[in-house]
Amino acid sequence: MVQNPSNETRRQLLEDAKTIAVVGLSNKPDRTSYMVAAAMQNAGYTIIPVNPIIAGETVLGEKAVATLAEIDTPVDIVNVFRRSEDIPPVAEDTLAMKQKPKVFWMQQGISNDEAAKKVREAGIEVVSDLCIKVDHALLRIGK
Repeated sequence: MVQNPSNETRRQLLEDAKTIAVVGLSNKPDRTSYMVAAAMQNAGYTIIPVNPIIAGETVLGEKAVATLAEIDTPVDIVNVFRRSEDIPPVAEDTLAMKQKPKVFWMQQGISNDEAAKKVREAGIEVVSDLCIKVDHALLRIGK
């Protein structure tokens, strides 16, 4: 079972972060991934949409890329909207990034112990089964 960082650690991670790669971001405004990414963008974060189906399209004013490997700017958080069983390849892609993120964040309802262990062993913080938008609000970031 993935042990999440403390509230204080998550607060610090969110306060320090500037850029969030959102894996599985939908271009449909009624989808949770879109709503969460829009809220984080409104909170001041730069969002990088990662979704091979919409690569090249503009979502929330940002150009979508197909994979994490295509991102050439530093990313602080990889925020994942994929089913738990689909997490291992996303973790591998995260570990293969030129510049490793500080946090690998699996959204509410998503967890994968095997992937979390690999990512954590590489020195990346892991958050599992928590909504980044809800956490941002509850931890009163920027207040």
